[in-house]
Amino acid sequence: MIRRIWTKMRALAAFAGMIPKLFLAYRLWVWMDFFVRIFSLTVFYYFWNAVYAGGGDIRGLSLAQTLNYILLAQILSPLVQSRLPMVMGRLVREGDVGIELLRPVDFQSRWYAECMGVSATMIVIQIPLVIIACVCFEMHLPSDPRVWAVFAVTVWLGQAVVFLFDWMFSCLVFYTTEVWGLWVLREGVAAFFSGALVPLQFMPEWLERICRAMPFAQALYVPVSILSGIAPVSDAPRLWLIQIAWIVGLGILSRTFFGVAIRKVTVQGG
Repeated sequence: MIRRIWTKMRALAAFAGMIPKLFLAYRLWVWMDFFVRIFSLTVFYYFWNAVYAGGGDIRGLSLAQTLNYILLAQILSPLVQSRLPMVMGRLVREGDVGIELLRPVDFQSRWYAECMGVSATMIVIQIPLVIIACVCFEMHLPSDPRVWAVFAVTVWLGQAVVFLFDWMFSCLVFYTTEVWGLWVLREGVAAFFSGALVPLQFMPEWLERICRAMPFAQALYVPVSILSGIAPVSDAPRLWLIQIAWIVGLGILSRTFFGVAIRKVTVQGG
C-alpha cells in the first residue's frame, strides 16, 4: 500500500517538475511579463498615492497598508490565473482526452500536480519583483516567521480551492467547441472578485460579501491580507477552516461534475 502511494506521488512529482522547464523554454514570454508587471506596479503605486493625497484613512486602512496590499496583490496575481480551461479545451478539441484518461494516473490529480507546479514556479519568478517593490515602491514585508508560515499554508490551501473550482468550470468545454470566451470570462471574474485590484474592504458591503463568498478570494485576498498585515495571525485557524471547507465541498462537486461531463465529448470536425 505504502509502495503504491509512493509510486503515485513520484509520478505526480514528475508532472509538477516539468513546469519549470516549460517556463525556461519560453524565456521571452517570461521577460515580457516581468516588464509588464513593473509597469503595473508603477501605475498602482502612483494611483494610490494620489487617492490618499488628502491624508487620513480609507475604510480603516492607511496609505502604507493599502500600498502593501495592492503591491503584493499585483505581484501574486498569477495565483488566480489559470490555463486549465484552455488546456482542457485543447484536449477535447484534438481528441487527446481519451488518451489522458487511459494513463495509469488519476486525471484530476495529475492536473492538480501540474497546477501546483505552475503556482510554485510563478511565486519564485516574482522574487525580483518583490525586491523592486521593496526598494522602489516602499513595500514592507513582515519579519515575523509566524506570518510567513501562515501565509504559506493559506497559499497552499487557496490554490487547492481555486484549482477545484477551475476543474468544475473546465468541464463546460465538454459542451462547447469554443473555449476562448469561457477563459476570458473566467480571468475577468477572477481578477475582480479575488481582490487583485482593490482590497475587499473598499467595496460596498453587499459586494464585499459576494467576493468573500467566491473561491478566488481564498487564493489571493486571504494570503495577501495575512502578509500585508491587514488580517492578524490569530485569524489563521478560522481562515484555514474556511479554506478546508471549500476544499471538501468543491472536491466532491468537482468529481461529480467531471463524471457527468465526460459522458458528453464534443470534438470539432466530428
